[in-house]
This record gives sequence, C-alpha cells and structure tokens, in this order.
Amino acid sequence: MKKYWQIIKNTWCEYSAYRLNFLVWRLRSFISFAMIYFFWLAVFESSAGTSKILGWQQTQILTYILGVALIRSLIFSSRTIDVGGEIEQGSLSNFLLKPLDFFKFWFTRDLADKFINIICTFFELGIFILILKPNLFIQNNLFFIFFFLLAIIMATILYFYINLFLGFLAFWTPESWSGAWGPRFVFTIIIEFFAGTIFPLDILPKTFFNLIQLTPFPYLLYFPLKIYLGQINFGQIVFGFLICLFWLVVWYKMVSWQWQKGLKLYGAEGR
Repeated sequence: MKKYWQIIKNTWCEYSAYRLNFLVWRLRSFISFAMIYFFWLAVFESSAGTSKILGWQQTQILTYILGVALIRSLIFSSRTIDVGGEIEQGSLSNFLLKPLDFFKFWFTRDLADKFINIICTFFELGIFILILKPNLFIQNNLFFIFFFLLAIIMATILYFYINLFLGFLAFWTPESWSGAWGPRFVFTIIIEFFAGTIFPLDILPKTFFNLIQLTPFPYLLYFPLKIYLGQINFGQIVFGFLICLFWLVVWYKMVSWQWQKGLKLYGAEGR
C-alpha cells in the first residue's frame, strides 16, 4: 500500500514541475465549459416564454452542463495517455523488472490526477456559481444519489480501460508514437461527442439515440447525469448498468489480450 501512496505523491509532485501545462489544461477545460453553458443560456433566453426546449427545462439543462464539467474532470482526467510513450521509448522495461503491477500503477496515477482535477473544478465552479447564481436542480433523493455515484465509479473504470487500449496500440507502432496518437485523437473526439459533453444525447433523433445507448460512450457522462436529474426510472437504470457492465468486460478482455500479445512483440528499442 505504501508504494502506491508514494506513486500518488510522485504524480502530484510532477504538477509542481509542470505548472504551466496544468494551468493551460485547466483554462482550456473552463473555457470549453463556459462556452457550452452560455450557449444554452442564450438559447433559453432567446426563447422567452418557452418552459422547455427539446424536452429540457432551463434548470435541468444548466445543471446538466455544470454536471458535465464536474464529472468530466473526474472521469476524463487520466495519466494513461502516457502509456504509449512508455512503450515507444522502451521505458516499459522498468515496470517489467520491478515488483510493481503495471495496471495498478497506472490506475493509481489516474486517481492522483483525478483528485487534483476534481479539487480545481470544485473551486472553479464554486466561484462561477457564486458570481452568476444560476438556478440549478439539487437532487435530494438518496436512491438516485446512490446510483449516480455507482455510475461514476463504473464510468471511471471503463474510461481507464479505454485509455489503456489506445495506449497499447503503441506495441504495434514501434517506429513512431504518432501511430498511437492518431487513433487516440480521433477516438477522443468520438468519445467527447457520444458521451454527451456538448448536449444531452436524448435530443437526438430517437433511432440514432437508441443506437448510441448500445455503445459504451453514453455511460461515461450522459447516463450518470440522467440518474442524478431523476429523469430515468429503475428499469432504465438497470438496463444502463447492464450495458455498462457488458462494455467493462469487453474492454477488459481486449486490454488483457493486447497486453499479452504486445509483450511478445515488445523489444525495448528505445532503451
């Protein structure tokens, strides 16, 4: 346990060495959130007298956008984006020679990263709410709060495996790390859209929305927030968890296969 606590402390120390990078990342995240928030605020203000737009009330949509900013900083913040570089540079050998579990190491790094990002997001959103005083929905039903927190935990693990999958692509692109970054960049754009970071997914055409629900992406952001807002019933919650659990198993199996096959190809050329 002590070694993993040391990993957390080392990860935090890295931020003190690369403060500018972290500040730029936080600024980018805040600007992205603010643009989406004020966009939806303008939509409702331009439709004065309309209580709902596309089935959403203003209080609900603004709460959703604030929720996206908060949960996104927890789930989407990750250090596993560095895994491809470790493989390409040959640094993976350091893990193979030490009594340290590779997967636990990176998950611990992820947790350290998420802790810092969520603290910063709470501070940023706290100031934002104090200044603008938006009318937000506060969930007080313990039933929805429990499943909301459970959905966040599952989403965090799911995103961890998705990121590892993309990082392990570097096993098959040893000549250039860009071979791993290319798919990651494209996949990140897909995730951002289909996770519901810009708008609630249920405003899409019903057929398209039903298809999206069968993918793993809505369960990263959209699904937990729908639970928090109390907009889905128990049956829909169970269905969502079953789909999420299915994709957790699928991504875990794919990552395990990649790891086993990749180690057979790994040559530590960068060392």
